[in-house]
Amino acid sequence: MAKKVPLPASMDFYQDNTKLKWVILVVSVLISGGSIFYTNRLVNELKDGEKQQVELFSKALEYTLNHDDDAILFITDEILFKNKSIPVIWVNNQSVYQYVNVDINPNLSESERNRLLELEVEEMAEAFPPFEMSYINEAGQTENYGYVYYKNSFLLSQLIAFPYIQLSVLAIFGFISYLAFNYSRTAEQNQVWVGLAKETAHQLGTPLSSLMAWVEVLREDPDIKNKGIVDELDKDVRKLRVVTERFSSIGSTPVLKDENVYQLVNNVVGYLQPRVSSKINFEVYTLSESIMARVHAPLFEWVVENLCKNAVDAMGSSGTIAIKILRGSDYKVFIDISDTGKGIPKTMVPNVFRPGFTTKKRGWGLGLALAQRIIEMYHEGKIFVKSSEENMGTTFRIELMSS
Repeated sequence: MAKKVPLPASMDFYQDNTKLKWVILVVSVLISGGSIFYTNRLVNELKDGEKQQVELFSKALEYTLNHDDDAILFITDEILFKNKSIPVIWVNNQSVYQYVNVDINPNLSESERNRLLELEVEEMAEAFPPFEMSYINEAGQTENYGYVYYKNSFLLSQLIAFPYIQLSVLAIFGFISYLAFNYSRTAEQNQVWVGLAKETAHQLGTPLSSLMAWVEVLREDPDIKNKGIVDELDKDVRKLRVVTERFSSIGSTPVLKDENVYQLVNNVVGYLQPRVSSKINFEVYTLSESIMARVHAPLFEWVVENLCKNAVDAMGSSGTIAIKILRGSDYKVFIDISDTGKGIPKTMVPNVFRPGFTTKKRGWGLGLALAQRIIEMYHEGKIFVKSSEENMGTTFRIELMSS
């Protein structure tokens, strides 16, 4: 079974970014949980404090009803009128008697004000149970004199919402940072790919010119001229010229033209067939040989060739590569490339287009990543694993826009 190729440290960092994301997520959850726990602890303490304050308020009211002495002035000044934050409503015999710290427009009519106060009482009753007040009548019996309703103060309500607002801000900041990191990573990878491609095209230029000259020299040799060797060499030289053009196209926006997809696919098959094992069979299916799509021919052929070479590697010395060209709805063209190779494990399917990922003994794992870039960025199409079963084969699908 093929082993995964060790990657350079810089690429290994990008391969392990999933683990890093999980670490960051766990740390974020711990920090968020700690923040919410500590805030809730403070909130509960403040709730208890406000509850005690309202309870004292209700007892003070109750005391003023049952006593008539000089202490009432102290209670009124120091307890009843000292509450400046907690909304409180005193209800007597199903009607509102008094309220404090409830935001009611004083210009409203009495009926409108009472309606709003009734709604406030309903809201307060849902939040906290009211405190009952009682008094002793002339017969010495205890009677109910009403209830004191209350709800959280504005400051406490803000404190309850604070950790969630804080976490929302941190989440937005983290999301923006994540996008910035991904953008910088993509930009860095693009620069590496473009630089590598341009340098490769430059390095191929000199020996390619020399090979073209040697082909012309061999063409004039009567002992070699009629053996077909020069023609095959000329095909390889032309292929090298196409490869050079492909590398030169990376980094610049290619010009898309209406091309015959069936013809382009057959160009690739015609070149690969004599250069792979004779036990590898290529089959091209289509309902129409005139299906057109907007493509950059050299780059599109590169993608098809790359998928076919991967299929050959997956099958080994024998097998079948079936290429189906279909015209779909919404002006789309589908190219399905299937093989009878060893397939891709389901756990690896999401990673096949990731730069640096490979199951080959040799390779950088950039072929499918470049293929995805060419199809999705340059051609505004799609490329994905349509299906794959271990020891059964794999099917890649390319989606293009038809002309």
